[in-house]
Amino acid sequence: MNDSPARLPLRTAAAVKLGNLSSTLSQKMGLGAGGMIGGRVALKLDPQALARLTHGRRVAVVTGTNGKTTSTMMLARAVGALGEVATNHSGANMPDGHVTALSKQPDAPYAVLECDEGYFPAVAGASNPAVAVILNLSRDQLDRVGEVRTIERALRDTVTKLPNCTIVANCDDVMVTSAAWNAQKVIWVATGTGWHHDSASCPRCGNPIRWQGEHWHCTGCDLARPHPNWITADEAMITPEHQKLELRLTLPGKFNQANAVMASAAAHALGVPTDEAVRRLRGVSNVSGRYRTIQRNGRSARLLLSKNPAGWSETLTVVKEANHPAVLVINANEADGRDLSWLWDVPFERLQGRTVIASGERATDLAVRLTYAEVQHTIVPDPLKAIDQMPQGAVEVIANYTAFRDLNARAAADE
Repeated sequence: MNDSPARLPLRTAAAVKLGNLSSTLSQKMGLGAGGMIGGRVALKLDPQALARLTHGRRVAVVTGTNGKTTSTMMLARAVGALGEVATNHSGANMPDGHVTALSKQPDAPYAVLECDEGYFPAVAGASNPAVAVILNLSRDQLDRVGEVRTIERALRDTVTKLPNCTIVANCDDVMVTSAAWNAQKVIWVATGTGWHHDSASCPRCGNPIRWQGEHWHCTGCDLARPHPNWITADEAMITPEHQKLELRLTLPGKFNQANAVMASAAAHALGVPTDEAVRRLRGVSNVSGRYRTIQRNGRSARLLLSKNPAGWSETLTVVKEANHPAVLVINANEADGRDLSWLWDVPFERLQGRTVIASGERATDLAVRLTYAEVQHTIVPDPLKAIDQMPQGAVEVIANYTAFRDLNARAAADE
């Protein structure tokens, strides 16, 4: 039986109660959604709150550079077939957010926690997860996250200390494979990952990685692509029993197909029948505003979130298929990373020949990159005004973190 605040140690129960009160006050005062402040207060009062709130539950932790929020929502939906699930799929993915989410659903026997990759060692150590999902590892904003190989080493050290945890790992990602290589129990998933720019050399020995079709291996040690247990196929997946299941997802893009297969493998490890997991995943259509379409002055604008080169590369692939005009929105606040050098690794050349507007607080920095990519564009710093200047019809709007958050909030206020 899982713990609840009534059965928690007195200190933890009091910390949770005061934390929940802080969340409520934050919401009523218009200071935010309260997803972080409640947990922050609780952890200040009881540093062991996360461990005590996860005790007695079956916990799954989802981490990686891209796709965490979507995969967490998918996995939570699937695990809902077994019982009530406490989850933080709104994106508050540090211990503060975990404590808040767990305290809101104290009696849920399952917890599915999205976890920032930098916090994974601490969260996994506190929560003793039954399953840990490692989606991908690529370079994010260096001034905010750090070097990707440092993250890989931290995850590698952590998973070897989780003897009772099943690791669900992306075998098409060299960094993820290295991180999970020595774990005691691993389920390998072939995702068809297309971003290899951060793993030209082996994270273990430094020698070159050699690719031959979908297979890869290190030229200096035994690290190589494992044989996958689950396979992401075109609009489908292949299970360990060699059963092919059509995904028929509402969410667009090959990367969401990969997220769905990773979530299905993790759900299966927790005891969810695969057919039921896939059925539940098909109902996921809006993930914290991602993929939402807003109607504005005759324009139908689809909002897409991308935060780093790998994420932008995947999103631009989806946008290229539609060939609609595009508004690109870039901020450089603390949550985004203030260093915009990563823009030069994004393949904006894919937007050549279409109507493009550079927008956001750092629209001029983006405009310089678009100029070198030979993408004709104009500059309109306000993203809503940028949408209004597009031809009537469908418009793609791609924004990084705070730009996406602010645009969603403004669009909701106008409705």
